[in-house]
Amino acid sequence: MKKRINSLFKVIFGLAIFVFLSSASSDYSFKIAKVKYKGGGDWYANKTALPNLVNFCNQQIKTNINPTEAIVDIGSPELFNYPWLYLTGHGNVVFSDQEVLNLRKYLESGGFLHIDDNYGLKPFITLQMKKVFPNSDFIELPFSHPIYHQTFDFNNGLPKIHQHDGKAPQGFGLMHNNKLVCFFSYESDLGNGWEDQSVHNNPEPIRQQALKMGANIIQYAFNR
Repeated sequence: MKKRINSLFKVIFGLAIFVFLSSASSDYSFKIAKVKYKGGGDWYANKTALPNLVNFCNQQIKTNINPTEAIVDIGSPELFNYPWLYLTGHGNVVFSDQEVLNLRKYLESGGFLHIDDNYGLKPFITLQMKKVFPNSDFIELPFSHPIYHQTFDFNNGLPKIHQHDGKAPQGFGLMHNNKLVCFFSYESDLGNGWEDQSVHNNPEPIRQQALKMGANIIQYAFNR
């Protein structure tokens, strides 16, 4: 137990040092990152999404996030450099044992993961996240959950950005020690709404709904 506590302390300390150095060396407090994973799924989807979301957050909720998109491998120690991670795609996802351990340590240490189903991701990512937390399952969050009521109110939960199968969007959460560590947006496709308008030709009101919900997720993660 003592060894585990010391290891966890080193992780948290390393993250604190990174944030401090980032603040000292640039005008931005930190970066957020897109997760690169194995299995053949297109982890690289939605190339303009994160920069647009960050710019929206910096303007609307006064964050100070570097808008340059970072990409990090799920098994890399650099995962701990980013307090908020975004994972998206359409297809297969496979985590190795080492990647499972790395992601678990990251989430246990205070990191936050947003999984955004770009369509077809659910059966693969739920299986892999079960490896990360074998004793926990995704649960659907009620519309009263604070993640829907940060700067922007979403009284009916996630906005519907793309039709996909025509199902109602759902927001699922994965808890660790009674704390939300992972949010899974399903049948919504927020990332497509964050992209440049010319990419998917989403009407601007729809894009704004996606960006506002994304800002809520970021704001919630940093205020837990």
